[in-house]
Amino acid sequence: MAARRSIFSRIVAIAILLSLLLVAGLWVLTDQTIRSTVEASTRRAVDIDLAGLADIYATSGREELERRIADRLAITPTDGSASHYMLADAKGARIAGDIPAWPRLDPGISESGLIRIGEGTDAYARATRLGPDLQLIVARETGNDRPLLRRVALVFLAGGALFILLVGGLGRIAAGRLHWRIERINDAFRDPDEGRLLAIATTDSAADEIDELTGHSAAALARQNRLVEAYRETSDQIAHEIRTPLMHLDGRLTRALAAGPDEAVAARLLEGRADIRRLVAMLESLLDIAASKARQGDRHGLKPVDLGAMVTRICELYADSAEESGHVFSWSVAPGVVFDGEETQLTQLVTNLLDNAFKYVPAGGRVELILEPGPMLTVQDDGPGVPEAEREKIFERFHRSANAKGDTPGSGLGLALARAIAERHDLTIALMPSDKGARFVVKERTA
Repeated sequence: MAARRSIFSRIVAIAILLSLLLVAGLWVLTDQTIRSTVEASTRRAVDIDLAGLADIYATSGREELERRIADRLAITPTDGSASHYMLADAKGARIAGDIPAWPRLDPGISESGLIRIGEGTDAYARATRLGPDLQLIVARETGNDRPLLRRVALVFLAGGALFILLVGGLGRIAAGRLHWRIERINDAFRDPDEGRLLAIATTDSAADEIDELTGHSAAALARQNRLVEAYRETSDQIAHEIRTPLMHLDGRLTRALAAGPDEAVAARLLEGRADIRRLVAMLESLLDIAASKARQGDRHGLKPVDLGAMVTRICELYADSAEESGHVFSWSVAPGVVFDGEETQLTQLVTNLLDNAFKYVPAGGRVELILEPGPMLTVQDDGPGVPEAEREKIFERFHRSANAKGDTPGSGLGLALARAIAERHDLTIALMPSDKGARFVVKERTA
């Protein structure tokens, strides 16, 4: 059976993934917000500085402007956002400042943009015209937000890891609790005994939806147990009421035979006894089929069965019968094949398939049984086979193959019982295509 995937593990994994996406999304949002805020602050600072210098020129003249630019360049800002200036004539020749050459910014329209200052240093700049032969540019370095961005990224990395671990841990605890509660219900369905049903049916006053589901499941299983028990009692009573008079009738026929009647009467009495035995066998088969169908999917009472040892014992018993009936019987049994089931029913499954094969294969024919790990049981023969149109019908009650002779014993219940037993053990039984004869395969049901 394939390993079961727990829904609770998937829920925890999804919660961790969503937490990771949430932290990553918040970090990206915070990073972009800081970048846009710093960029807007830089633009505003450049515009304010440029407006201040332009006002100084307008009120105090060019010499005062040059002095003020020199003062600004002498100050080293603590936040790393250094400012740069250039006062130039109309042709762009530098008069004052530290920018070596006039960038491609039009002072006539107060154009702004990024310029390169030195090796690998970018700055946001704005140019303006102060007079017919005088123009000014103010620039401030960008990238001063990088230390802040690194710190924010580090905080999100550490905090996010802690948050994800917390979500995973708490999610695992909550999922484990839910898994335990659901597993109690599953255990009750696997083995619905009274003690387990009573345990899961007990809920406190603060019951939630799972507790309500647990109570409903316990009530449903208890009701099912009562119905199955009532069915068994009724079936046993019906079987007793029918079997008892038949056995009394068989006893009377036995006493009549002991009285020494003539041959014709004795033959009729023997036929009557055969009919009685056939009716009793049919009754028991029908009850077995009904009981197996009623317990389909019920794992209660199943125990590990060594199929290899069980099938070998059955084959050894049939070997003597095959020799007497003139059949060639062979078997191949893999050792160590263990399967959870009821050994009595599994024995009946195998014997029904072998009985069916020996019944329809004429003397001199071959019957072969193969048991492989899985488990997979194959019973095949070289008899007349089964018409393709009847490959499913032969598993119906009272159906007999068109290839069966009129004097072939049986009531058409053997394969129906075999399928009921197989389904009770979560197995499938099918008549597979074969070049000659019939080939029945029993194997574990696949999901």
